[in-house]
Amino acid sequence: MYRIVSLWCVVVLCVTLGCGGGPGTVSAASVTCALTPGDALGPFYEPNAPERDHTGQGLIIEGTVRSARDCNPLSAAVIEWWSANSHGDYDNAHRATQHTSADGSYQYTTDFPGRYPGRPPHVHVRVTAPGHRILVTQVYPQQTQTALSVDLVLTPQ
Repeated sequence: MYRIVSLWCVVVLCVTLGCGGGPGTVSAASVTCALTPGDALGPFYEPNAPERDHTGQGLIIEGTVRSARDCNPLSAAVIEWWSANSHGDYDNAHRATQHTSADGSYQYTTDFPGRYPGRPPHVHVRVTAPGHRILVTQVYPQQTQTALSVDLVLTPQ
Protein backbone atom coordinates (compact mmCIF):
# COMPACT_ATOMS: atom_id res chain seq x y z
CA MET A 1 0.00 0.00 0.00
CA TYR A 2 2.88 2.37 0.84
CA ARG A 3 4.32 1.89 -2.68
CA ILE A 4 1.01 2.78 -4.33
CA VAL A 5 0.68 5.96 -2.24
CA SER A 6 4.32 6.87 -2.96
CA LEU A 7 3.85 6.29 -6.69
CA TRP A 8 0.65 8.34 -6.65
CA CYS A 9 2.53 11.22 -4.95
CA VAL A 10 5.22 11.10 -7.63
CA VAL A 11 2.60 11.18 -10.39
CA VAL A 12 0.78 14.13 -8.79
CA LEU A 13 4.08 15.95 -8.31
CA CYS A 14 5.05 15.34 -11.96
CA VAL A 15 1.70 16.57 -13.24
CA THR A 16 1.82 19.64 -11.00
CA LEU A 17 5.44 20.64 -11.57
CA GLY A 18 6.03 19.06 -14.94
CA CYS A 19 8.37 16.15 -15.40
CA GLY A 20 10.69 16.39 -18.29
CA GLY A 21 14.22 15.58 -19.11
CA GLY A 22 15.25 19.17 -18.51
CA PRO A 23 16.36 21.85 -20.94
CA GLY A 24 17.49 20.63 -24.33
CA THR A 25 15.68 17.31 -24.09
CA VAL A 26 13.95 16.23 -27.28
CA SER A 27 10.71 14.33 -27.11
CA ALA A 28 10.50 11.00 -28.86
CA ALA A 29 7.25 12.13 -30.51
CA SER A 30 7.88 14.26 -33.58
CA VAL A 31 5.81 17.35 -34.25
CA THR A 32 3.79 17.20 -37.44
CA CYS A 33 1.37 19.54 -39.15
CA ALA A 34 -1.28 18.43 -41.57
CA LEU A 35 -0.42 19.65 -45.06
CA THR A 36 -2.83 22.12 -46.58
CA PRO A 37 -4.49 20.31 -49.47
CA GLY A 38 -3.80 21.74 -52.89
CA ASP A 39 -6.57 22.96 -55.17
CA ALA A 40 -6.88 24.26 -58.72
CA LEU A 41 -4.99 27.39 -59.74
CA GLY A 42 -7.90 28.26 -62.01
CA PRO A 43 -7.85 30.29 -65.21
CA PHE A 44 -7.88 33.74 -63.56
CA TYR A 45 -4.49 33.81 -61.82
CA GLU A 46 -2.36 36.85 -62.67
CA PRO A 47 1.10 37.37 -61.12
CA ASN A 48 2.33 40.68 -59.71
CA ALA A 49 -0.80 41.73 -57.83
CA PRO A 50 -0.39 44.90 -55.74
CA GLU A 51 1.06 44.47 -52.28
CA ARG A 52 -1.75 45.01 -49.77
CA ASP A 53 -3.60 43.20 -47.01
CA HIS A 54 -7.15 44.15 -47.93
CA THR A 55 -9.24 44.32 -51.07
CA GLY A 56 -12.64 44.98 -49.52
CA GLN A 57 -14.52 44.35 -46.31
CA GLY A 58 -16.78 41.75 -44.80
CA LEU A 59 -14.54 38.65 -44.88
CA ILE A 60 -11.37 38.31 -42.80
CA ILE A 61 -9.02 35.38 -43.42
CA GLU A 62 -6.22 35.05 -40.86
CA GLY A 63 -3.72 32.44 -39.82
CA THR A 64 -0.10 31.39 -39.94
CA VAL A 65 2.03 29.99 -42.76
CA ARG A 66 3.92 26.96 -41.42
CA SER A 67 6.41 24.34 -42.55
CA ALA A 68 5.26 20.72 -42.50
CA ARG A 69 8.82 19.83 -41.44
CA ASP A 70 8.35 21.00 -37.84
CA CYS A 71 5.23 23.22 -37.76
CA ASN A 72 7.43 26.28 -37.33
CA PRO A 73 6.07 29.53 -38.78
CA LEU A 74 7.55 30.82 -42.04
CA SER A 75 8.32 34.52 -41.77
CA ALA A 76 9.53 34.86 -45.35
CA ALA A 77 6.36 33.55 -47.03
CA VAL A 78 4.56 35.46 -49.79
CA ILE A 79 0.81 35.01 -50.18
CA GLU A 80 -1.09 35.90 -53.34
CA TRP A 81 -4.88 36.26 -53.19
CA TRP A 82 -7.52 36.58 -55.90
CA SER A 83 -11.27 36.13 -55.95
CA ALA A 84 -14.43 37.10 -57.76
CA ASN A 85 -16.16 40.33 -56.80
CA SER A 86 -19.69 40.34 -55.37
CA HIS A 87 -21.10 39.95 -58.91
CA GLY A 88 -19.05 36.82 -59.59
CA ASP A 89 -16.52 38.53 -61.89
CA TYR A 90 -12.74 38.48 -61.39
CA ASP A 91 -11.18 41.94 -61.34
CA ASN A 92 -7.92 43.60 -60.33
CA ALA A 93 -9.58 45.18 -57.30
CA HIS A 94 -9.74 41.71 -55.68
CA ARG A 95 -6.10 40.72 -56.16
CA ALA A 96 -3.38 41.13 -53.55
CA THR A 97 0.11 40.06 -52.58
CA GLN A 98 1.26 40.13 -48.97
CA HIS A 99 4.23 38.98 -46.90
CA THR A 100 3.82 37.14 -43.63
CA SER A 101 4.90 38.92 -40.48
CA ALA A 102 7.97 37.93 -38.45
CA ASP A 103 5.93 35.25 -36.66
CA GLY A 104 4.55 33.81 -39.93
CA SER A 105 1.09 35.25 -39.38
CA TYR A 106 -1.12 37.05 -41.86
CA GLN A 107 -4.51 38.74 -42.01
CA TYR A 108 -6.32 39.45 -45.25
CA THR A 109 -9.62 41.30 -45.56
CA THR A 110 -11.77 41.17 -48.67
CA ASP A 111 -15.35 41.22 -49.87
CA PHE A 112 -17.31 37.98 -49.66
CA PRO A 113 -16.68 36.38 -53.09
CA GLY A 114 -19.60 36.23 -55.48
CA ARG A 115 -20.75 33.04 -57.11
CA TYR A 116 -20.24 32.23 -60.71
CA PRO A 117 -21.80 29.25 -62.53
CA GLY A 118 -20.78 25.85 -61.22
CA ARG A 119 -18.64 27.01 -58.26
CA PRO A 120 -19.31 27.79 -54.60
CA PRO A 121 -17.88 31.05 -53.24
CA HIS A 122 -14.11 30.75 -52.86
CA VAL A 123 -10.87 32.70 -52.52
CA HIS A 124 -7.77 31.54 -54.39
CA VAL A 125 -4.46 31.40 -52.52
CA ARG A 126 -0.90 30.86 -53.79
CA VAL A 127 1.88 30.68 -51.17
CA THR A 128 5.64 30.64 -51.72
CA ALA A 129 8.44 30.40 -49.15
CA PRO A 130 12.17 29.69 -49.42
CA GLY A 131 12.97 25.98 -49.15
CA HIS A 132 9.33 24.93 -49.67
CA ARG A 133 7.15 23.84 -52.56
CA ILE A 134 4.60 26.31 -53.91
CA LEU A 135 1.15 25.81 -52.41
CA VAL A 136 -1.90 26.58 -54.52
CA THR A 137 -5.20 26.15 -52.74
CA GLN A 138 -8.62 27.73 -52.22
CA VAL A 139 -10.57 28.84 -49.17
CA TYR A 140 -14.32 28.17 -49.20
CA PRO A 141 -16.20 30.49 -46.81
CA GLN A 142 -19.80 29.67 -45.93
CA GLN A 143 -22.43 32.28 -46.71
CA THR A 144 -22.77 33.35 -43.07
CA GLN A 145 -19.04 33.52 -42.28
CA THR A 146 -17.31 36.83 -41.77
CA ALA A 147 -14.00 35.44 -40.49
CA LEU A 148 -11.93 32.29 -41.07
CA SER A 149 -8.81 31.04 -39.36
CA VAL A 150 -6.66 29.15 -41.86
CA ASP A 151 -3.12 27.94 -41.24
CA LEU A 152 -1.34 27.30 -44.53
CA VAL A 153 1.12 24.40 -44.20
CA LEU A 154 3.77 24.01 -46.92
CA THR A 155 5.82 20.98 -47.98
CA PRO A 156 9.59 21.32 -47.62
CA GLN A 157 11.61 20.84 -50.82
